Amino acid sequence: MPKEKITYEQFFAVVDPHNQPFVQAIHDQLAQAGCKIAFEPKAIGFMASYKYGKPPKAFLNFVFRKHGMLARIYGECIAQYPEFLQSLPPEMTASIHKAGDCARLINDGCSPKCTGYDFHIGDTHFQKCRYSCFEFLVSPESKPYIQKFIELELKQRQQ
Repeated sequence: MPKEKITYEQFFAVVDPHNQPFVQAIHDQLAQAGCKIAFEPKAIGFMASYKYGKPPKAFLNFVFRKHGMLARIYGECIAQYPEFLQSLPPEMTASIHKAGDCARLINDGCSPKCTGYDFHIGDTHFQKCRYSCFEFLVSPESKPYIQKFIELELKQRQQ
């Protein structure tokens, strides 16, 4: 049985009004860049999924949790813009610290197809799971950094 799909309008209707301009701007930017976009219900709420490239690979998800909406960025090209990671505010680096470690990078315990992230912020070495590493609460402080992260990642993937 195929997954139930929802429309952008249904997804957008549940986005906090304070986040709607931000979400709309990201949606428009990624749609214009040619992302494959899908919306679907999940256990905790709706999810927006943006994939980019040929074949389409995960780029960004908007997901809802009890504490608010999260942006999950798949930063496959982070090695190309390491200075950006150094600029993240404490709220966002704390989120990275809390993310699960990558079992494949640490002890070869995950699928060989799984690609975790191996990077540094300051003196701290991270080896994190790609599914939770760059998952940030959408807040007034994080929005410009999420936007910049998306721009940097998209630019690298377009090359």
